[in-house]
Amino acid sequence: MRSRVLTILVLVLALIAPAVPASAAVPASAADDLLDRLSAIPGLTVVSETAPAGYRFFVLTYRQPADHRHPGRGGYEQRLTLLHRSLDAPVVLATSGYGLPVTPTASRTEPTRLLDANQVSVEHRFFTPSRPSPADWSDLTIWQEATDEHRIVTALKSVYSGKWIQTGASKGGMTSVYHRRFYPGDVDGVVAYVAPNDVLNDLDGAYDRFFATVADAGCRRALDDMQREALKRRASLVPRLEAAAAAAGWTFGRTLGTADRAFEMTVLDTVWAFWQYRTAADCATVPPVTATDDEIYAWFDAVAGWSFYTDQTLEHYWPYYYQAATQLGWPSLRFDHLRGLTRYPGLYSALSALPRELRERHNPFPMLDVDLWVRTSAPRMLFIYGENDPWGAEAFTPSRRDSYRYVAPGANHGANISRLNPDDAAAATATLRRWANVTATMDDSARVAPLPFDDMLPPARGVSGARAAG
Repeated sequence: MRSRVLTILVLVLALIAPAVPASAAVPASAADDLLDRLSAIPGLTVVSETAPAGYRFFVLTYRQPADHRHPGRGGYEQRLTLLHRSLDAPVVLATSGYGLPVTPTASRTEPTRLLDANQVSVEHRFFTPSRPSPADWSDLTIWQEATDEHRIVTALKSVYSGKWIQTGASKGGMTSVYHRRFYPGDVDGVVAYVAPNDVLNDLDGAYDRFFATVADAGCRRALDDMQREALKRRASLVPRLEAAAAAAGWTFGRTLGTADRAFEMTVLDTVWAFWQYRTAADCATVPPVTATDDEIYAWFDAVAGWSFYTDQTLEHYWPYYYQAATQLGWPSLRFDHLRGLTRYPGLYSALSALPRELRERHNPFPMLDVDLWVRTSAPRMLFIYGENDPWGAEAFTPSRRDSYRYVAPGANHGANISRLNPDDAAAATATLRRWANVTATMDDSARVAPLPFDDMLPPARGVSGARAAG
């Protein structure tokens, strides 16, 4: 009798109790179910967890084979981060193409913001610390990295039930395209920002045409004049670089060889760096040829950074330059306006940034394969480029399978959907949300502390930074 009374009482209380909305906060014990599910994934290690407002943020490692064709021959721990909002929200897979910050912190890419999604950010193989030891650099290929990402997506789909969108900028955009090529069923769409497509490495006339037509003639002439003037003043500017190197501990012998070669490489690269990171409004900052040595040296340092083509900076980017040399290709420019002033033919090459033991023969077939697949067969791919970005001179051509390309007017290498004209931005956003099955998102103002924006690009050139693709 007592048991029957208790049962009736429980039923009555259940009927009169207020309903708990699905979005309500769950008890800590239930919230820990996420940690339990992550910890249950074989090979996945939770390194740390923080709790930015409205999210949980994890730094993780995932055990990967060094060579996916021979998984028993050793492996490495690949770093990744997870920004968790909801188990049933979409997931954005962000591939930077480079390394994660030394101490990763929570941030959101543009697709993550537009979808109010979870976000998984992956460190590219061979960028330290995500590097096998000992490292067989022949394992650094687009297929091996795509397979790394395939295993991560497969593992995390046991946790997340929503749609998956992949994104990346520059080399990260290229990485997202290659993943889509090899594993087209992993994600439901790709947003590739400012992704170069060097189909045939030796055919780089598109880059020369870009520099002959970008912005206005006066700005182009001022930049060309400044390159010529710097090379004419080599005798006075190289000693400044040597003095700066001695003071900072920079060396050149591992890669470019000498300060003079590093000087020439920096001068050659400065106009590229200018258009990659600056805009036509910065043309007014280009010094006249009558400027002092100090003014010219300082301007090159601000735009390109004398420290970049040193052993200390280049070593971090060896994985990029190795991939450029062996598969991705690199821009080769004619520099007709500098004839008679340069000393080192063939210097402007990805090979120059590598130590001798990593200089390998270029294989043209991977890029030809990817380009053909993207333009004829690839579904649901969105490409965003900047009108004044030199990396967009050789761009991907999307197929007609629900794929699109947009160009942001006047934008540089930081082009994104928000910088498109309003109609294009609306169309691109609608396409992305349709792919992710999202009809509405939370406005940032509704959050206690909106997270920083992640453009997925390495630091801009200057005191330090990258001219690598990204």
